[in-house]
Amino acid sequence: MLDGIINIKKERGYTSHDVVAVLRRITGQKKIGHTGTLDPEAEGVLPVCFGRATKVADYVMAAEKEYQAELCLGITTTTEDATGEVLQRQTVQIDQEELLKALAAMKGTIWQTPPMYSAIKVGGKKLYELAREGKEIERKKRKIEIFSIRLLSFTPPDRAEIWVHCSKGTYIRTLCADIGTALGCGAHMGALTRTRSGRFTLENAVTLSQVQEKKDQGQIETLLIPLEEVLKDYPAIQMLPKGDKWMENGAKLRKSLWAKTPPEAVKGMLVRGYNSQGILRGLYLMDEEQDGGLVLRPKTMLL
Repeated sequence: MLDGIINIKKERGYTSHDVVAVLRRITGQKKIGHTGTLDPEAEGVLPVCFGRATKVADYVMAAEKEYQAELCLGITTTTEDATGEVLQRQTVQIDQEELLKALAAMKGTIWQTPPMYSAIKVGGKKLYELAREGKEIERKKRKIEIFSIRLLSFTPPDRAEIWVHCSKGTYIRTLCADIGTALGCGAHMGALTRTRSGRFTLENAVTLSQVQEKKDQGQIETLLIPLEEVLKDYPAIQMLPKGDKWMENGAKLRKSLWAKTPPEAVKGMLVRGYNSQGILRGLYLMDEEQDGGLVLRPKTMLL
């Protein structure tokens, strides 16, 4: 069974679920999951987890993202991108300085209202399903972070390419719509490419056809990025032999069971837990006992 993550370059026309379905067919493996939805017309980085790695998908999804997007000024749509129906057309009369100011105003912590055409569930139903029924419901605003935003090119009067470095949960099409609102002319997202998700970059991504080629050559394992590599930003703690049984039973691990205490050990730290043979067994949350002693509590087991 494959165990690890393959950095897929999703092509336009595929949903994220389509990618998983194709990979199931190629590999014959059922335990597969993607790490963050990309719209069908979007392309770019989509890390896909296999085997034990499916248990850490949430940690991969929590990573920062980078995107390159086409900003189309003067036209608003129902979906905030080019696939929707046109709601309004306006004449665009802005210069590059005004556009740069609007982009700069988006940097930092901002609140976004998720679009109706999104996969967020409300009352057990996805928003886009409600939208297709002609319904629009109130959505809670989400706090996101735009770490950096740059103008890559501007083709007056109404086309621009932007680059965005942001937190998880950011809707780039909503960001484009908000930029249009700030400029007073409206806007939508024309195209989108995710260039980075955490440590996964577009330069190192492979297409589905390349995965098939490696499968045909009997070399698909060479595409797998191991769990240790994906989780290496978390400190590691190895057990003494007497701690192995406690670890295998999913119990909390007192400090007396650790082979060594990392110097940065503090309450609330997430760490990789290894048994005495050096085999990764899970992610643990460091906590304090009533007597002040440190203890590791199981967070995500990878047995």
